[in-house]
Amino acid sequence: MALFNRNPDSEKAEMTFIDHLEELRSHIIRSVLAILVMATIIFIYRDWIFDYIILGPVNPDFISYRALCNFSHWAHMGEALCMPPVKVEMQTTTFGGQFLGAISIALVGGVIAAFPYIFWEFWRFVKPALKDTETKNTRFIIFWVSFFFFLGGAFGFFLLGPFTFNFLGGFQLGTKGMLTTRPTFADYVDNLTNIILGCGLAFELPVLSFILTRIGLITPMFLRSTRKYAIVVILLVAAFITPSPDWMSQLIVFIPLFLLYELSIIVSARVYKKEQAKEKEEWS
Repeated sequence: MALFNRNPDSEKAEMTFIDHLEELRSHIIRSVLAILVMATIIFIYRDWIFDYIILGPVNPDFISYRALCNFSHWAHMGEALCMPPVKVEMQTTTFGGQFLGAISIALVGGVIAAFPYIFWEFWRFVKPALKDTETKNTRFIIFWVSFFFFLGGAFGFFLLGPFTFNFLGGFQLGTKGMLTTRPTFADYVDNLTNIILGCGLAFELPVLSFILTRIGLITPMFLRSTRKYAIVVILLVAAFITPSPDWMSQLIVFIPLFLLYELSIIVSARVYKKEQAKEKEEWS
């Protein structure tokens, strides 16, 4: 069965379904190789990465703790944003726990570091199936997708991670102090991975808004009409992850998430306006 043209320079160049599978396989293989290369580099420098990056959010001297506390004093908020140090003692329960943890760190780090290349391979496979009008405004899509992914990852690592681990590590159930939080190393790495990758994907909301508006699934009017519900959801998320009920500490988490939603509305409005103008030209 003949599918879409994957070589615009050749007349009537068509590929069969098997050909597409073969090309997809080559894109996947190159992406996996890129991940393995980055993972190998990370594994070689695993000790430094573990000490200064992986343990960052639970280190009392982490830059985010100092920056937030200094900002709290500068803004005359007292100790509102100063999080008390939390001593976290992690453990492994198997002989191979540390080795498998190092492998996990290397692979996840390889995926994050190679993300722009992975998306570039994905875009090379998908782009030929799109019309020229559909790819007209996607010139910098690889840059923007990568930018928002790393921006979200940085938000999770430098802000959401410290707040989360500080709160959960210092939470005490009962008044007799008979319970001690001693997480496994694998549990900590899984939580840190979920936070970074989750925030990285969540920050793709403006890009997703761009795509969904282009294909007509959402409109800026819809996003504006659901703003009040989005605010409630964002407030609940901010209240859950902050270490204290103080409104200032919740606000510092709420603001980036709310601005992200507002940016999605602006992106959707610009795309929607262009689509409406294009439709008018076609009908005129």
